[in-house]
Amino acid sequence: MKVKFFSLATALLIALMAPLALSAQTGDTVLKASETQKILPASVFFRGQSATTQLRNSGGVKFADGYYVLASAVDTSGYSTDVQAKYQDYFITEVPLTIGGHSVAPGAYGVGFIAENKFVVLDIGGHELFTVDSATDNDLKRPMPLMVTADPAGGYRLYSGRRYVDFKR
Repeated sequence: MKVKFFSLATALLIALMAPLALSAQTGDTVLKASETQKILPASVFFRGQSATTQLRNSGGVKFADGYYVLASAVDTSGYSTDVQAKYQDYFITEVPLTIGGHSVAPGAYGVGFIAENKFVVLDIGGHELFTVDSATDNDLKRPMPLMVTADPAGGYRLYSGRRYVDFKR
């Protein structure tokens, strides 16, 4: 009886520790708004203007090697309606990424979730680099204007409400 209990307890302990070991191996950390507010600027430059960041609506990833991917909603009220339709968030990456199969070099970008379940990536001058499909997560319990989460399939998700795109390093 004692051997069975010990074996069961050991198996349970290993099962509970496995996810912790996996996250410790990767060492990447998904950042909440309270953490990104400390490093994101209060305003950003995009398409010839300065826009205020909405730091309460921000998120990101700090990779094990110390590099970051950060995103923040921005106040685009000073921009034309044409720019506002595409540019909702400021996206900064210190490492190469892929979004929907497209390569993204380190840099700062304007991004947005647009009509027909699409996601657009714009360079700092407002030029469209590419558009990919976005998905909808109807099971998301508490949608936020912007958040970053780990993707169960690997990589990460950038959300705007229930809509999201996957990105990977």
